[in-house]
Amino acid sequence: MANEKLSLPEFQAPEDGRLSVEMRTAFDEAGVIVLRGFTERRACEALQTRTSELVDAFDPRSVRSFFSSRSNVQLGDDYFIRSGADIGFFFEEDAFDAAGDLKQDKRHSINKMGHAMHDIDPLFDEFSRTPELAALVASLGVEHPLLVQSMYIFKPPRIGGEVVCHQDSTYLYTEPETCIGFWFAIDDADEDNGCMQFVPGGHKAPLRRLNYRTAEGALVTDVIDDAPLNDHMSVPACAARGDLVIFHGRAPHMSAQNRSSRPRHAYTLHIVDGAAQWPAQNWLQRPADLPFRGF
Repeated sequence: MANEKLSLPEFQAPEDGRLSVEMRTAFDEAGVIVLRGFTERRACEALQTRTSELVDAFDPRSVRSFFSSRSNVQLGDDYFIRSGADIGFFFEEDAFDAAGDLKQDKRHSINKMGHAMHDIDPLFDEFSRTPELAALVASLGVEHPLLVQSMYIFKPPRIGGEVVCHQDSTYLYTEPETCIGFWFAIDDADEDNGCMQFVPGGHKAPLRRLNYRTAEGALVTDVIDDAPLNDHMSVPACAARGDLVIFHGRAPHMSAQNRSSRPRHAYTLHIVDGAAQWPAQNWLQRPADLPFRGF
């Protein structure tokens, strides 16, 4: 249950994108901040329109790949692994009936699209590489930013799945840790349709789990610290279309199911510092002809 006594630090987005000293201090303390009105609404609408075009072109009969933060069924899926250098579509676990048919339109059955739109699709590239975002990342102290992963999250009405409490550095690990998440609200997000929730200050605790490839190519997740993530102390990050939530790679976060009649579309970018080591054991690996790029 969210802690109603606490709120996350929020600010009006700076015009040039660069964080003020106050904003940076708040981020360092909480591990998460909300910037109101960072992206123009028309840019969010254009991204949503482009996503609809990509979904329209996707044949759901071509793949039946699911995404679940609870069962992690995708970790044994070669389609998921290949999506690190492609644009993949992943269904909600409740999307199909007993006969294997979609219960509703595919637009309302997909959990997410990922993970390389920002390097493959021109409009996603344009959305992801703005001067304002580059200035913001620089003000966070990232010396050599690399955009390593993009995800379009659908959180469809009525079947949008729960995302259990986790830390993104578990999956996007660098040595030293440098992962930062940038979550753009494409739809209004609130507690009714499953907004993001964070544990303020939780990023100061150790990384709890590490996901990696074994020598045989399997993906496994090891527990490296069995202390709880204190998800009972989570605070909702309600956001309006165009708002940006920035969070540390070790910040514990989660989201509830969407049982409302409204979707909760969002776009997430993950950025790491190229000065750090990207281990060969990370699940996400790029071929030589599609390397990670910055701004």
